[in-house]
Amino acid sequence: MKEINLTVIGSGSTYCPELIYGFIEAKDSLKLKRVAFMDIDERKRTIVGGLCVRMLKSAGIDCEVVMTDDLDLALQGADFVVTQIRVGKLPCRHIDESIPLKHDLIGQETTGIGGFFKALRTIPVMKNIAERIEAICPDAWLINFTDPSGIISEFLLNHTNVKTMGLCNVPIAMIDDVKAAVGEDAKITYLGLNHLSWITSVKVNGEEKFDTIFDDNFAPTVMKNIHDDGFDMECLNACKGFPSSYLQYYYSREAKLHHLKHGSKSRAQVCMEIEEQLLELYSDNELVIKPALLEQRGGYKYSLAAVSLIDSIANDKKDVHVVNIKNNGTLKFMDDDDVVEIAAVIGKDGATPVDIGEFDNRHIISLMRTVKSYEKYTVEAGIKGSDEDALNALMLHPLCGDFAQSKACYEEMKEAHRKYLPQFFNN
Repeated sequence: MKEINLTVIGSGSTYCPELIYGFIEAKDSLKLKRVAFMDIDERKRTIVGGLCVRMLKSAGIDCEVVMTDDLDLALQGADFVVTQIRVGKLPCRHIDESIPLKHDLIGQETTGIGGFFKALRTIPVMKNIAERIEAICPDAWLINFTDPSGIISEFLLNHTNVKTMGLCNVPIAMIDDVKAAVGEDAKITYLGLNHLSWITSVKVNGEEKFDTIFDDNFAPTVMKNIHDDGFDMECLNACKGFPSSYLQYYYSREAKLHHLKHGSKSRAQVCMEIEEQLLELYSDNELVIKPALLEQRGGYKYSLAAVSLIDSIANDKKDVHVVNIKNNGTLKFMDDDDVVEIAAVIGKDGATPVDIGEFDNRHIISLMRTVKSYEKYTVEAGIKGSDEDALNALMLHPLCGDFAQSKACYEEMKEAHRKYLPQFFNN
């Protein structure tokens, strides 16, 4: 059994009990020696951390616990650092979701101009976290859950020296859905960028079964934060891939915009309500399990994704996970330093991408290249506070594009988020 020291940055997140539940489930292979719960929000840190401690004690896990707002203290001796931060919290998410609608643009927290601003707010904070990891625990692995995970991983892997992988629960849900339909032994090809991904092949005993997954009985999981418009069969036949639910924003853009404009509340407002309900539940000193309400926050298989990845690294398991890592020649149509979301063999030395062979899907190749260019510009804008890079990013993104429209929205959102954009306003 491998002993580890764990640091959770953003431990006030109501998702945190989900993470701790995962470690409880994995207690036969991972022993928590020290857990540091770090968050700048004292109220949430105390309430959420209190439940997490009770869960650990109830499960018979005896480990040192540190609760702090001091990043350096939290990082002392860390083997693994999990980041799940939300810069500006849910009120900023509401801005990301609501202001774009005034400009006839989709407001969403991880894609389009909403996700763009979340990235801009997050990059300076992640830069500081990375610098402190390099100084205090340089051998630690950073497992990033902070959205937009692909862009944040793009920044971390190409502009810092930390050992890191980006992680998302979407691939697990997609792969599990397909296996439930065709069998657990299916060999599945999954590729893309974070929240821009597809399953392109499903083989059972060497025979391609991709077309059969769209039988009437197939019901893919849709993330809780997405209004499900489904995918038109002609659309799926055209792109020759089973897309993640986030691609509904691309393939059903007008329908999505209509739903968002006519909804009574933003997803952020719904999450604020759920969060307060969860915090009230968490405050009950008798509660020692994660409540069912937590599933409404959309953290589907979050614990499984994080803990199984950490288990694979710590115990050198050499099993396969879908992660956000540098391409390094795996996808021949992408640059080596492009961060992509692909399957990789995970062990103590990190991730070794699984070769998918020849790939000639022009639709997927073209869209990935375009959105990767957007991500690269976004990272540069986030680092330098460059309006030019920012506008180039937005002109490339399929959910933005129109210059005048995007610029007007950009200027309004930049001012609304002024407090969290030091790279633009403090230079």
